[in-house]
Amino acid sequence: MHGTLHSERRGNEPDLRRTGLSPDHWYPLAVAKDVKKGRTLGVSFAGDTIVLVRTESNRVYALEDRCAHRQMPLSCGVVTGELLKCCYHAWTYNDQGRCAVPYLPKGVAMPRGVRAYPSREAYGFIFVFPGNPALAETVALPALPAVDSSAYKTMRFHREVACHYSFMHENLMDMNHQFLHRRVTGKIKPTHLATRKSAGVVEVDYRFELADGRTHLGSRLMAAGRSDTNAGMMTVATRYPYQFLQLRRLRAEDALLSMWAAYVPVDRAQRLNRTFGLLSIRKPKIPALLDLSWPAIRYFTERVFAEDRFAVEAEQRAYDSQGGDWNQEILPFILDLRDLLITGGVPIGATAAPEPAGMAQRA
Repeated sequence: MHGTLHSERRGNEPDLRRTGLSPDHWYPLAVAKDVKKGRTLGVSFAGDTIVLVRTESNRVYALEDRCAHRQMPLSCGVVTGELLKCCYHAWTYNDQGRCAVPYLPKGVAMPRGVRAYPSREAYGFIFVFPGNPALAETVALPALPAVDSSAYKTMRFHREVACHYSFMHENLMDMNHQFLHRRVTGKIKPTHLATRKSAGVVEVDYRFELADGRTHLGSRLMAAGRSDTNAGMMTVATRYPYQFLQLRRLRAEDALLSMWAAYVPVDRAQRLNRTFGLLSIRKPKIPALLDLSWPAIRYFTERVFAEDRFAVEAEQRAYDSQGGDWNQEILPFILDLRDLLITGGVPIGATAAPEPAGMAQRA
């Protein structure tokens, strides 16, 4: 008999890998600079296609990516001032999704338009609220003080990863996977110190120690960037739906490295996610030294991310081929994390459905 099934071990709870990400949060769907002035960009959240529009006045708004007339993708459309015209018959939409038809026959009511999504530009990303729009004003964007601070230099990253978002959360929180990165970071020994739980949060502290020399850039970063120490403190937290990481020196308050990540499902089955992240590193006394090291730091992070992607995509392939979750998890805080993701999530496919188009608007 193969390993104990997750459903057998944990009772009758839902299968985490079949749990969708709650749409009632702000999610980055694009890098802001990729949405050019006077242009559109097609994106998606859990299979719902969305068009981002940057107007001539540099405002950004988000609509369903379909014309209410013939369902032509509005991402193929033409931005005219503050409006978006479908490329097919020039039906025109404003930022609220209301449409105007340039050749509307006399006496015919204006057709209903398309769904508009709340959107904001922050931290170099375009955030969209894909859930209930009535909740958008009550849900805050993630607080990222290091990104806004002049004391830090920030790197943005975004990659597609072929796995359910939960594998990403588990990968980062279980730092025992550092063995995977041994050729990049050198030998690093993580020691779990504490776990904290509260509503919507699981947070874990580690002590990191270098087990060999300091020849790797990754080892230096993990040891909090010091040449006079071989240890640092790391905190990894899932604050639903985002993930955070902080690295600091022993007994120090200020983080030397802060990371934030969001894993945004692309397809309706949520087997493909787009990872958006921000990595902020505290500037040294001579900031130019960090600038000179920046290409090497980016190279290091790309190599680590590539190894993580290899691992989580292998986990997803195993889940798909086995027809279920055969993982034998032994860490209590990962089980806590799974419970958090199940509790915060929704059934896959349960995003807020748009109102059907094509019906006439009432005067």
